[in-house]
Amino acid sequence: MILAIETSCDDTCAAVVSADGEIRANVVSSQGVHDRFGGVVPEIASRHHVELVNAVVDDALAQAGAALPDLDLVAVTQGPGLVGALLVGVATGKALAAAHRLPLAAVDHLDGHVAANYLQPDPIEPPFVCLIASGGHTLLTRVTDPGGYELLGQTLDDAAGEAFDKGARLLGLGYPGGPALSRLAATGDPTAFDFPTAARVTGLDFSFAGLKTALLYKVRDLGEEETGRRAADLAASYEHAIVEALIARVERALAAEPDPRLAIGGGVAANRLLRERAAALGVPVHIPPPELCTDNAAMIASAARFVAPVSFPDYLALDAYATAHHHAL
Repeated sequence: MILAIETSCDDTCAAVVSADGEIRANVVSSQGVHDRFGGVVPEIASRHHVELVNAVVDDALAQAGAALPDLDLVAVTQGPGLVGALLVGVATGKALAAAHRLPLAAVDHLDGHVAANYLQPDPIEPPFVCLIASGGHTLLTRVTDPGGYELLGQTLDDAAGEAFDKGARLLGLGYPGGPALSRLAATGDPTAFDFPTAARVTGLDFSFAGLKTALLYKVRDLGEEETGRRAADLAASYEHAIVEALIARVERALAAEPDPRLAIGGGVAANRLLRERAAALGVPVHIPPPELCTDNAAMIASAARFVAPVSFPDYLALDAYATAHHHAL
């Protein structure tokens, strides 16, 4: 039995997962305070994790019908993410593990998104190409082994989810804006505006900064009234550009695979257009349920099954890291 804790951004998460990937409990407490600031405020996120983390862990254990002595392993997200937020989870994980002399597994957040694909009741086996698209990260990987992945491409600037949120803010839709922008886009014309898809970026890397700037200029040129009138078309054209940029790289990566299969993770995996375009690629596509695509601790527990655990007291010096540690196998 694995207890996992995830606090990399603004969701306080704990889960209990069995060694074979069965989810016994998966608790996510969204802080719901950041919308008034138009984005996540790291200091506020950290304070809320401190207030919530013990209750969230207790809730997960209660739902799983488990107590701390029943556990075999504690897992925690070590990075990447907001370092102050991560430290709350790392400190909690260390304390719980040390109190019961349990081993601790330090998990990379991005490995977690990949490992969401290995959870019951619908696990898949490598090899596959995996697109991770979230508010903080966009990367394309080749997964040949459950214990890690090979990085094929990553974003050179902004993440896809961040592009959605910034676009939504420019169109006055609030935060987090991805789902709102997608709903508005459903009623618009995706060909109304020609936004850049970073076609000049060679290989499998992504870039969304130019697209964001293009929308900023278009909104400025149209003016407030015309922007309001054409908001659905702007949203549809902008969403189309983000999704086409993602799908173009995915297609390139799949073309190099002898047995092409695709998995998608991260919050952007919930996007309707991305799902439609992925389904039309003509390869098997695996997308975990929405609650396992956004930040959660079940995916961290899943990844922990393939990480070498650290025994007590060696993990007491463990530290968090803020930026991605891309590791080749």
